[in-house]
Formats: sequence, C-alpha cells, structure tokens
Amino acid sequence: GALPPLTGWAAARGSLGIEAGVLFAIMFLWQIPHSLAIASLYRDDYARAGIRLLPVIEPDGSSTGRHVLSNSFALLMVALMPTMIGLAGSTYFVVALALGLLLVLASARLARSASPADARRLLLATLVYLPLLLVAMAADKLPVSPW
Repeated sequence: GALPPLTGWAAARGSLGIEAGVLFAIMFLWQIPHSLAIASLYRDDYARAGIRLLPVIEPDGSSTGRHVLSNSFALLMVALMPTMIGLAGSTYFVVALALGLLLVLASARLARSASPADARRLLLATLVYLPLLLVAMAADKLPVSPW
C-alpha cells in the first residue's frame, strides 16, 4: 500500500512533509495500473469467484483502459516531483521520466486493446517500474533539511 512510506517517513523524521506526501502519491498511483493489469489478466478467474472488479463488470476494457492510462500519466507527473522539491537529483529525473513514459506506453496499449498479452506487458512494466524508480531515487537522493 501507500501508507508504509508515510509511516516510515514519520518514524524517521518525526513529522510528515511534502516529501512524504509525494512518496505516498507515487505508491498510491502506482497501485492502480498494477492492480488493474492483474484484474484484466485474471478477469475470468475473478468473475468465477464472484469478485466484482472493473475488468469483470466491464469486460470490453474501455473504462479499465481509461483508468490505467490516466493514473499512469498522473504517476509520471508525480514521480518527477522529487526532483522539483529537492528530494532527488537530475539523474533520478531522467530515470523517472523514461520509466514513466514506458509505463504510459504500456498503459496505452492495454487501453487500446484490452488483450491478455497487453495486460501481461503492463503488469511486467509495473513490476519493473517501482523498484527501479525507488533505486534511482535512493541512489540520487539529495540531503533533506531537518526543518
């Protein structure tokens, strides 16, 4: 979930700041394309189990595609913010931009076709995106003011 970065930040810093909010937003927005890719890929299994997820109740994929694409685009924008607020440097910015564009591209493919192959590609993209983004952020972190 998106709450662990908030609790970790609060425990380490003793307060919540914009940095914690940006980390929360990155995790929150990442969950949507990731979860919907899984739900699209296993739509039939969820339907048989009676679990009503967006790809189950709307099998043509148009609404799922809109959600995946809009959240991936929002994630791209939010993931650039650590550089803007002084949390990470320019190397992180370039990595975040490249990863974000790849995620938006994978999301656009799913939005266009709603095929299992494109759902699998998006799932893989989300699985690669988050660890690489966080490693880039940690590797290119800037000192955070104690105030």
